[in-house]
Amino acid sequence: MVSAGLAVLSVVPPLLLDTVVAPLVFAGIAVVLGIIAIRQGEGRLGGLALFAASIGGISGVLFANTDTGTVENIVTAGLFASTLRFATPLVLGGLGGVFSERSGVTNIAIEGMMLMGCFWGFWASTETLSWPIGLLAAMAAGGLSALIHAFWSIHLGANQIISGTAINILALGVTSFAYRSLIGSSGTPDVARIPNVHLPLIADIPFFGDIFGDLNLLVWIMFALVVLSWVFLTRTAWGLRLRSVGEHPRAADTVGIDVYKVRYLAVITSGVLAGMAGAFLSFGFGSSFNENMTAGRGFIALAAVVFGNWRPFGVLWAALLFGFASALGNALQTAAGVNATLVNALPYLFTLIALVGLVGKSTPPAAAGQPYQKQ
Repeated sequence: MVSAGLAVLSVVPPLLLDTVVAPLVFAGIAVVLGIIAIRQGEGRLGGLALFAASIGGISGVLFANTDTGTVENIVTAGLFASTLRFATPLVLGGLGGVFSERSGVTNIAIEGMMLMGCFWGFWASTETLSWPIGLLAAMAAGGLSALIHAFWSIHLGANQIISGTAINILALGVTSFAYRSLIGSSGTPDVARIPNVHLPLIADIPFFGDIFGDLNLLVWIMFALVVLSWVFLTRTAWGLRLRSVGEHPRAADTVGIDVYKVRYLAVITSGVLAGMAGAFLSFGFGSSFNENMTAGRGFIALAAVVFGNWRPFGVLWAALLFGFASALGNALQTAAGVNATLVNALPYLFTLIALVGLVGKSTPPAAAGQPYQKQ
């Protein structure tokens, strides 16, 4: 799959090799490696490699035969910087989904928790003109929404899908009413935005400096949280306990692990992360709040959880794919005049393709969605 990616990267900036030979060679290498993987019994990995090889090879040849000026207008450093910006809320929401579902609680309420973080973080930031307070308010709003979901799902044993749906509907109603009551009539207030982090040494590197030299603080926090989440889940006793509760809660209870406590903490953590994602949307990436501004990003984050096989780094790569779809759509609309409706549909189309390709192939935690009753 790396070789398939190189088939495209060889003919776009900064390399811009003006030949079809390079993409065909890299695609051919990917095909050979895919066949080898299939022959060794790795059918899924080999199939993905062949699929990536076909997409990478075709895309590379098309870019190689496209006018260089058009390619340079579409495939720019800004495209990859936008990918990171679009992917950040998806990664944060997806990490929240990983924590919740790894503990055994299905969380389709990421959308609602993210929306609550969007509004209450934005409102707090406008009232105090302090982005740290706004960020804390967003995390608190997401965490409180998650607490309600946790109480219904864990303590009352309610159906977790219905509970999550109720949170999404509740968040939409609460934020719309609060926006009209507190902000709507006063126009667009001043907001303290989450700052960008300027890295002088990296910013001076051609092309790569334009991508990484001036990213929002939450983008770097997102990368750090991916690493920390992986370390927590795979290298600590607390992470082992959380995973055991999501796989075999009865066995975990038998050895003295408090299943309820672990699940409550995991679900609340998911809400806090989703609230942080909402803060990025309203006063990090943007500087305003609109009703239902999450626009399905919470559900795409949930798809990233499934696509990433409930692993932090898997969520990161899946979110980068979906983020790239959004960034590419914007670039196509600007540089090539592609219809805006088609552009807006790209990330959702990528999501559908990813999920359809994973039907019957992804393995969720064994106890996900199953209420636990202590005996």
